[in-house]
Amino acid sequence: MMSLLPTADGDTQRPSRRTEETPDARWKSILASSGAQDTTNRKNMALLIQLRWTAVIGQVVTVIVVHGWLGIALPLGPMAAVIAALVALNLASLAWIRTRTDVNNRELLLALMFDVAALTAQLYLSGGATNPFTSLYLLQITLGAVLLDARSTWSIVALTGASFAALAVFYRPLDVPRQGLADPFSLHVVGMFIGFLLNAVLLVVFVTRINRNLRERDAHLAALRQHAAEENHIVRMGLLASGAAHELGTPLASMSVILSDWRRMPALTSDQEVAEDLREMEASLQRCKAIVTGILVSAGEARGEGSSATTVNTFLAELAEEWRTARSVTTFTFTNAFGADLAIVSDAALKQVVFNVLDNALDASPAWMALTAEHRADVLVLRISDRGPGFSSEMLAQLGKPYHSSKGRPGGGLGLFLVVNVVRKLGGQVTAQNRAHGGAEVTLTLPLAMLAIGGEHAK
Repeated sequence: MMSLLPTADGDTQRPSRRTEETPDARWKSILASSGAQDTTNRKNMALLIQLRWTAVIGQVVTVIVVHGWLGIALPLGPMAAVIAALVALNLASLAWIRTRTDVNNRELLLALMFDVAALTAQLYLSGGATNPFTSLYLLQITLGAVLLDARSTWSIVALTGASFAALAVFYRPLDVPRQGLADPFSLHVVGMFIGFLLNAVLLVVFVTRINRNLRERDAHLAALRQHAAEENHIVRMGLLASGAAHELGTPLASMSVILSDWRRMPALTSDQEVAEDLREMEASLQRCKAIVTGILVSAGEARGEGSSATTVNTFLAELAEEWRTARSVTTFTFTNAFGADLAIVSDAALKQVVFNVLDNALDASPAWMALTAEHRADVLVLRISDRGPGFSSEMLAQLGKPYHSSKGRPGGGLGLFLVVNVVRKLGGQVTAQNRAHGGAEVTLTLPLAMLAIGGEHAK
């Protein structure tokens, strides 16, 4: 979309091309670039590796108990080979996962398929479908349902179903001795009970940890979605501001020309009262132009305009004096504890951010408000305090969300929303709290590296 943006003097900037992006497209691009799903899959792959170590230990203990204590003959060589293959697979998986920052669905599917194949081989060597530990197939299916997409989960179901059916036909029978043991049916029931307990314990332990990973992923994605929605809201406000500035720029420029002509007319300037009225009208017109500029700056359309080299102390002193003069307040206290000066770039947007917070403090506490600047490590800390009613718990919880305001005005709550987003773009953060002796305090923390000359913000 091509747009002509009027400046505060009513002139137009060069046309700029804006590429609009729908909220869904913006959200999908952010989701794709975040890698949140792949990172969660990597954590879940690590859990599968831990589960495989548990399977190795469980198989070793089972072979020792069945072969050594119960006296049931087992093919130790082939079963030991399967266990050795699982150990080798796990060692290779550990080395592989250390080199990866993400894991996809296909790799999780292959890991589960390897586990199903290893379980099938051990069951084939120990009685096939008659082995009570065939219930462990359900563990693989449950993990697949939690970790994989629908098609991959059905692949695991098909693989385990085919493996179980094959074990009913092809297997190595167990030779259960009759002496010294209970009947085979009782042993089978005991084995089923142990298999049930093993399934239950492993499912609770590992599915709980997997769900924790998924909740962390969902929380991360919810934050990304919220940020995408806020950025989309800023884009909409920028378009609205551009339209408003376009509509207001022309009549303001016309009025400025007319007033200039009137001030050069002797018939008007000779009358002292009329001349005074003209000066007031011109001052009001300049105020309107300043408001238009402020709208553009808040919406992000005039970023970088009016930027100039200065220092922190000079910038803060000019900011405090300009705000005090423009609002005609005498109850404003400015304390500069920054210390040694530092060269920075003065940006109108940053000044507008501080003005927004000061305006809110003035509305809440006309009797007193204060601005304090401090230097902590590599950040500039600005604290705006007042003695008003303070923030409600709901406001503190929704800090920076649009349309959350204690003033009760339609469309209110955009001031802090813009403040939070502009400061976040500068790499800083905004916090708010209620003061112990009444009133509220908003703290802006800004990295000096983003404000310094030659820094990223300066570019």
